[in-house]
Amino acid sequence: MQVISAEQVSQGLDWTGLITKIEQTFRDGIQAPPRHHHSINRPDGEATMLLMPAWEDNGYIGIKMLNVFPQNAAQGLASISGLYLLSDGRTGHPLACIDGNELTRRRTAAASALAARYLARQEADTLLIVGTGQVAPMLIEAHAAVRPIRHVRIWGRNADKTQAMAQQYRHYAQGMRPFESVEVVTDLATACRTADIVSCATLSTEPLIRGKWLRPGCHLDLVGAFRPDMRESDADCVAGAEVFVDTYAGARGEAGDLHQAIAEGRFNMDDIQADLARLTRGEHPGRADEHSITLFKSVGASLEDLAAAIHLWEGR
Repeated sequence: MQVISAEQVSQGLDWTGLITKIEQTFRDGIQAPPRHHHSINRPDGEATMLLMPAWEDNGYIGIKMLNVFPQNAAQGLASISGLYLLSDGRTGHPLACIDGNELTRRRTAAASALAARYLARQEADTLLIVGTGQVAPMLIEAHAAVRPIRHVRIWGRNADKTQAMAQQYRHYAQGMRPFESVEVVTDLATACRTADIVSCATLSTEPLIRGKWLRPGCHLDLVGAFRPDMRESDADCVAGAEVFVDTYAGARGEAGDLHQAIAEGRFNMDDIQADLARLTRGEHPGRADEHSITLFKSVGASLEDLAAAIHLWEGR
């Protein structure tokens, strides 16, 4: 069995190939049971263990173990850690133990970019990133792989981390096209009003984005709230948008933004337009028109992990 490091994952998962592989896997389908979600009560706060299995009918088998410790941020440590085990579907023998952090943050951003490929306006060129955690930088790169992003705005609670991330991407070029501007913003409302894509990746339990801030044609990408008690948007965002999800099962079980909008009487699960499987199969056309506000809510899917692991393994 091979051990594949974070650096090898980073080098092996190019955005175009990864997004295409995840798109193909959503279109074709695999076996992906609901993930196991376990709360761990610790003296310094609650943590979460996620177990995410998936397999192809005639191919690979995989499972991810992911630990989420929000309290790590106070110690300067990563909040998310884990590993992925990829096995041979013919024999069940393990093939690779893959760094779960890097795999997760890249497949998460790739799924958001895949949604943006179907939902964001073709000419969307201004991206607002909300959050400065592990996934946030990947969202910049992934969205730039599917839309002609020229301007990047970054908002975060930690000024030092926000400045560092902005500095890193002032010199980043997606292919041969560097960004025209990468700026730190402190006024989130104003930044939202000028953004074509707003992408949030936080562990917030209170709304950060208000529906009244979103301009017509905006695409809102919500990545962070993976439990019903978490949210990044208010009910106005959800009620005023065409809502899409990564998977119906994940949305019904864990999409905090949607559950809390439901609790406030502003949304129903039946209002979901489509999931990524329906979008990639052409069963839903995506955004209604250029003026519609679209919202993509992801909670993560084991399908994405397996697709990423296979792409990495076969491309090594």
